[in-house]
Amino acid sequence: EVKRLARLQPMSPESGVLRTYLEWIIDLPWGKRTTDRHDIAEAALILNTDHFGLDKPKERILDFIAVRQLKTKVKSPILCFVGPPGTGKTSLGRSVARALDRKFVRISLGGVRDEAEIRGHRKTYVGALPGKIIQALKRAGSINPVFLLDEVDKMSNDYRGDPSSALLEVLDPEQNDSFTDHYLEVPFDLSEVMFITTANSLENIPHALRDRMEVIRVPGYTTTEKKNIARHFIIPKQIGENGLEGADVHFENESLDLLIRGYTLESGVRGMERAISQVMRKLTRKLLHDEQTRPGRWVINSSALHCNQHLSSVFIQPERDMPELEGFHLEVSPSMVRDFLGKERLEDDLGTMGRPGLAPGLYYDGGGGGVLPIEARIFDGSGKLILTGQLGDVMKESAQIALSYLRANKETFGLKADFDKKKDIHIHVPQGAIPVDGPSAGIALTAALLSAARLIPLITGIAMTGEVTLTDRVLPIGGVKEKSLAARRRGFKTIVMPESNRRDVEELPSEVKEEMTFFFHESLGEALKDLFPAGTFGKTSKK
Repeated sequence: EVKRLARLQPMSPESGVLRTYLEWIIDLPWGKRTTDRHDIAEAALILNTDHFGLDKPKERILDFIAVRQLKTKVKSPILCFVGPPGTGKTSLGRSVARALDRKFVRISLGGVRDEAEIRGHRKTYVGALPGKIIQALKRAGSINPVFLLDEVDKMSNDYRGDPSSALLEVLDPEQNDSFTDHYLEVPFDLSEVMFITTANSLENIPHALRDRMEVIRVPGYTTTEKKNIARHFIIPKQIGENGLEGADVHFENESLDLLIRGYTLESGVRGMERAISQVMRKLTRKLLHDEQTRPGRWVINSSALHCNQHLSSVFIQPERDMPELEGFHLEVSPSMVRDFLGKERLEDDLGTMGRPGLAPGLYYDGGGGGVLPIEARIFDGSGKLILTGQLGDVMKESAQIALSYLRANKETFGLKADFDKKKDIHIHVPQGAIPVDGPSAGIALTAALLSAARLIPLITGIAMTGEVTLTDRVLPIGGVKEKSLAARRRGFKTIVMPESNRRDVEELPSEVKEEMTFFFHESLGEALKDLFPAGTFGKTSKK
């Protein structure tokens, strides 16, 4: 190519194309690498300083550093952080780069549907460029950066190709030592790159691609973990971003509890950060409301704290003023949170329960866990089973299984012989604009049907999850931590779940296990007895 360029006229179009191509070749970091950090203690300090919790991802990185101390030539792991939004997956990638003392590059794969975004266009096309992988390596300036592929589960494909298939070569340790971009047409070694991908759910990642990655779950946070994150990370950050440097703004413990439970419904902390930011902005606005105000040691006049009142009626200024915010102290109380954010937007689900035909199931998806209320009604008709609420095929089959199970066990549960004859059975899952699917609502569907048939409400305060079979078995489910945290957020104190998930509950944080009660069952019939008042069928609990 260099010889061709020498023969061409400098002003010819082909000369410009060749010059651009050669500049790309020259600018790539061939053989340039940074030196890894080998101090495990220092790396651990960096990871713990940047993030609270997330023990498993941190341990994996420290393990890699330890191996590198004994064996310099070791293949970098290809990790996939999977968890709900706002749990720190992307920022953890930056911390990993800091801990290893490597360069950090990130590309977002959300919405990418063209294979050329990964492998580039052939240089015969007008305006051709290398793909995102090569472009990012040029920015990094080394061949061993930490490379974050964000939102890998949000890729799609169309007539232009499948980008997930193009990633197979990039993320395969047996192939990526000779990755060939369509534009460069020269092999480039990616074997020293530490690739980290992030996703909210594994379901949308093709199996072949998922098989090449080491999946590390990044679960949602408990209330205690969120409060620690707020105090050590979010509040100091928001103090700085809202011009309150030097001020001592302290959130009371009850204020953070109210903010988390009353204004956010999430597994991560993004909503909490937005709420804290709003509180900080209101505080800053009140400080500037009175031009005569000077920062000093303030006393809170809680009874006068309303957004439409003058600052002087809210803060009582002492005689001695200080020219700066140093010494300014404020305790943010629950009443202040309500005044700044308004009435609580979220309430527990217990008030809506306690009626026949209602059962609170639990679900887990890419956004975390949640409570899935299921309604059932039985009325005169022609024997039809009506399902509404945008149910997926798997959930529709679970409803059929629940009905067939009750038909086969009428005597056990005190059902009339004709409870389903000349009757229509309607099952509805509210929030019908949101599609729902999965097998884990089996217990809840069966309980809702049985409650509607017997006209007996379920015990209030018990949520449930588990796949069921026609032969009275309860099968294990996933997302135990996210479902447990969701139930706890919505006021439930007890969960009925499969016996096979007992080991998952043992791994839950101690605060969750101390506050909640878990009933484990292998039999659907025994599980149902825990959901109805004592004596309805005879009750045995298996904790």
